[in-house]
Amino acid sequence: MADEQRDPELQAQPDAQSEAKKSNTHPFWDFWGPVLFTVALYLGIRHYVAEARFIPSGSMLPGLQIQDRLLVEKLTYRRRSPRRGEIVVFHSPYAFDPVLKSNASPSGLRCALANLPLVGLIPGVGDVACDAYIKRVVAVAGDQVVVNPRGQVSVNGEAVSEPYVSHDCPLDEQGMSRCRTLNVTVPKGHVLVLGDNRRNSWDGRYWPGGPFLPEKEILGRAVWRFWPLNRTGSLGS
Repeated sequence: MADEQRDPELQAQPDAQSEAKKSNTHPFWDFWGPVLFTVALYLGIRHYVAEARFIPSGSMLPGLQIQDRLLVEKLTYRRRSPRRGEIVVFHSPYAFDPVLKSNASPSGLRCALANLPLVGLIPGVGDVACDAYIKRVVAVAGDQVVVNPRGQVSVNGEAVSEPYVSHDCPLDEQGMSRCRTLNVTVPKGHVLVLGDNRRNSWDGRYWPGGPFLPEKEILGRAVWRFWPLNRTGSLGS
């Protein structure tokens, strides 16, 4: 008698017992595994490649407006030092300034959590040492730089053309200004950064421990504005 032919659909159905043997993953990892992987991927990209930042103050007016959204890339400074005119994002002076820095500085993990979207809004999570600042590099290592009462910059004896600066410090009748002046030489491994809004920027002119930003404290280079849509484009740095 001829062999009975099996239903091909039945052949295609896996045996329930053998399928159970194949899947020995704990239900916890079935759900949380992809979530944790996504978070790790996000943190990895954010730490090593690029991240989005927004402008919280008017220190970079008029070019960068409050609430502008920027893309900050982190690969360039792994192969070279910052250059004059570039816009950089860096750790808060409270994280590196010898006068401002607290003995009980927050851990890297706490700062990483504080900088996650919405998490930093939780009371007690944020810390001023975890904040990030954005300024423009006006001088690099070895430069002899002068910042006059108006906030105008000369490097190595030559006035610097800064078309992005339109908010100079006002002078009184005696030619004096409330803005601080500088006449310094930038040491190795450091840069001098100023806000484009020279009359209202808390930058190297005012840091109590010294005017210089260590290159190791720089998070990345601001390269692209992606919001608002009517002003998207390269930052030209």
